[in-house]
Amino acid sequence: MKIGIIGAGQIGGALARRLTALNHQVLIANSRGPETLRDLADETGAKAVHPRDAAHDVDLIVLTIPMRKVETLPAGMFAQVPASVPVIDTNNYYPRERDGRIEDIEAGLVESRWVERQIGHPVIKTFNNIYARHLQELGKPKGAAGRIALPVSGDDAAAKAKVLALVDELGFDPVDVGGLDESWRQQPGTPAYGKDFDAAGVRDALNKASKARTPQWSGTASSPGSFEQPA
Repeated sequence: MKIGIIGAGQIGGALARRLTALNHQVLIANSRGPETLRDLADETGAKAVHPRDAAHDVDLIVLTIPMRKVETLPAGMFAQVPASVPVIDTNNYYPRERDGRIEDIEAGLVESRWVERQIGHPVIKTFNNIYARHLQELGKPKGAAGRIALPVSGDDAAAKAKVLALVDELGFDPVDVGGLDESWRQQPGTPAYGKDFDAAGVRDALNKASKARTPQWSGTASSPGSFEQPA
């Protein structure tokens, strides 16, 4: 597939490495310009581009930038993206460390539903609950013992099927969580977040999740601080 990755941080970089190794054609972009991605492009064979180009004429898009920066994407960037093209949202809301308060999310809107509203295109939520190094290094063949499972949430069955297949190809067991409104079950603060469970363990964790946002994952009047000193 031809895959556009918007965001070249830890998750974006890990996916660029894995997807190019699987012979996918990868376009990767960040907010600082293609010239800042030269080393990653040379390492992986991915093509460094501007964000708009990563969302143009591709089969699948991965949006993996800090949540607050979603609002700063170029206006209309996804307007010409066909509805059939899956957009994967890997985002997590870190109000106290990075993003500050986003009032709609604090009021109960699911994180990825907020992202979807900002970009004007449906999203599929996955890759948000695994450490980047584990995503890059711990994939295993289908059927292997101890294969890590990853939750996948989304409303469009055809788009989600493409993402489920991609997760499997990357070496992880995909677990269909249901519609996007169920993606809160894989957000920070839930039992599935940051854990390398197998499929049975992921399903159990999803079932045990509570929708209540705890103080640790809620913004304050002083937010954001930093990951070292949350506010």
